[in-house]
Amino acid sequence: MIFQAYNLIPFLTVLENVALILTLNGMRRDEAQPRALELLEYLEIAHRWHHYPSEISGGEQQRVAIARALANNPKVLLADEPTAALDTERGKIVMNLLRKLSREKNAAVIVVTHDVRMVEGFDQVYHIADGRIQ
Repeated sequence: MIFQAYNLIPFLTVLENVALILTLNGMRRDEAQPRALELLEYLEIAHRWHHYPSEISGGEQQRVAIARALANNPKVLLADEPTAALDTERGKIVMNLLRKLSREKNAAVIVVTHDVRMVEGFDQVYHIADGRIQ
């Protein structure tokens, strides 16, 4: 799950926040850190790997949260406004990554967003207004 609030662990570095999920899932630490760094590089946040969440911007924290959510190649990914704190270019990078995950890993990706620019290329898009699908 990608939360709108970042929910990063404040006493872990950026790299540790992502690698932790991998190690909790049984991956050895020497394998987890390179995988975490790979995701951070793709999301253009690897240069901040040694910083703590309080030392990086909101958009950077969101990219770390996204990397953490993608770390174990989930079969179902729920994303609540995953691009809200990002500029348009980085938002599109994130959405491309979510589409790629969906197609390559046969994963279901469910994204809630108010930014219609971010839904281009998705297989299905539902518009909801006042609690009703339009």
